[in-house]
Amino acid sequence: MKQSPMESRAAMQQAFASGLERLLQQPGLGSYILVHANASFDAEIYQSLKSQLGRRFDQHAEYCRLTLSEGRELVGAADDNLVFLKLMAIGFEGVHAAEFRNEADWELQFNHIRAFRPSRMTSEPALGISRPFDPNGFHFNKPFLRREAFWRGDLHGVEVELMYNKFPFVPMHCLLVPDRTRRLPQLLTRKYHDYVWELAERLWSGLPGVGIAYNSFAAFASVNHLHFQLFIRPQPLPLMGDHWRHNGGERDYPLNCEIYESAAEAWQRIELLHRSEISYNLIYQPGRLYCIPRKRQGSYQHQPWTRGFAWYELAGGFTTFSRSDFDTLDADAIIHELVKLRP
Repeated sequence: MKQSPMESRAAMQQAFASGLERLLQQPGLGSYILVHANASFDAEIYQSLKSQLGRRFDQHAEYCRLTLSEGRELVGAADDNLVFLKLMAIGFEGVHAAEFRNEADWELQFNHIRAFRPSRMTSEPALGISRPFDPNGFHFNKPFLRREAFWRGDLHGVEVELMYNKFPFVPMHCLLVPDRTRRLPQLLTRKYHDYVWELAERLWSGLPGVGIAYNSFAAFASVNHLHFQLFIRPQPLPLMGDHWRHNGGERDYPLNCEIYESAAEAWQRIELLHRSEISYNLIYQPGRLYCIPRKRQGSYQHQPWTRGFAWYELAGGFTTFSRSDFDTLDADAIIHELVKLRP
């Protein structure tokens, strides 16, 4: 797993899809859920894996029925067991592929499987913007997560692991975990800021549309283990529209979006946010960083249609978990929720 698949879109797509196919053959409900969630987000991958997914679904469902009928406990993580039982309740053909629509300036999606995602630490109020790495908590060094990495190796001078996002919400969604075994908490340092800044520039020629996002602790980072979120989008995020004032347009964005075109200047701002204990979300693209300071999770109350706003939501994309919310959510309701995050 040494040669990076990130030199071209074709290589990345091949590595991404091949890894899912291998993972589908692994035992356990967690592996199945990850593959089904990623396939439901990509029509091409879904079509190539649909027959295999169907067979594995039936096998896992039979195991669950037999085990529970005998009064025994299901083996594996409780979260995975619960998610799969929900999938059983709606049936294999009842799982919807991700759907999208635009609502004024915003992007909405109905993400069926992601609706079943456990909250982990994103449901916890945060008392600060950092916390020491917890070896007893959830982190990426867990042995069962090793098979969820589809590539690991040296990527432009840093040992990196690319892991699937178990419940994706953007195309080619994966977690970029640098120096995983060093057990670094989710607190950005100058070294990794500079690295990701340069990485975004290096990857663009082979992966046009690539972006790298970061949720600070208390900004809906779901794991306190240093990681970034890599994605490849054919169209810009709503945040990047020319009509917004931060991009030179005439309209104000609901939140204060700061743009930096120098890694050094960006780091000065990030350091100030750290000293001021202000959480933030970042999106790196070639030669540019979008930085959005925001309130900490747990310090405000969202409406029931959302489970919280991280980098994708602050960039203008919103995941809904019910058909009715997807169909009826309007721009006013979205803006009302965004302004709650103003620090």
